[in-house]
Amino acid sequence: MATTHTTTSAIALPARLVAGVAGGLAGGVAFGIMMQAWGMLPMVAMLVGSESVAVGWLVHLANAALFGAAFAVLFGRWAITLPAALGIGLGYGLAWWVLGALLIMPAWLGMNDMILQLTTGAWRSLAGHLVFGLLLGLGYALAATRAGRAGAHR
Repeated sequence: MATTHTTTSAIALPARLVAGVAGGLAGGVAFGIMMQAWGMLPMVAMLVGSESVAVGWLVHLANAALFGAAFAVLFGRWAITLPAALGIGLGYGLAWWVLGALLIMPAWLGMNDMILQLTTGAWRSLAGHLVFGLLLGLGYALAATRAGRAGAHR
C-alpha cells in the first residue's frame, strides 16, 4: 500500500501565504512581548511618527505578518519538514536582525551613528529575531502541513 506525503511545495500559494502569516504572527507576538518587556516598542512606533506602545504593537505585528508572507513565498517550498522549517526560520530571523535592526531601522530613524552597532539593545533584538524566526518556521510548518492534508482530502 502506497502512502502519500504532502509537501509544502505541493500546497497552493494562497494556503502557503496563510501559513506564512500565521507563523509570522506567532513569532511576532512572542518577539513583541520581549520588546515590550525591554521598552523597545516606542522605538518601533517611531517608524510611523509615534511613540505609543499600542502603535508599536500594530507596526510590529504588521511587519511580522508581512515578513511571514514573504517567508512563505521565498522559502516555503524548502520548509517541508519541521527541522528544515526551523533552520530556515532561524536564518531568516538572523537576516532580518541584520537588515531590519542593524541597518534599516537606524537609517530610517536618522540614527546613522547606530548603524551596525552591537549595543545591549542590538543583542536583545538578536534574541527576539531568533525567537521570531523559530516560531515563524514552526508555525509555517504546522499550518502548511495542515493545509496540505486538507487539500489532499478534498
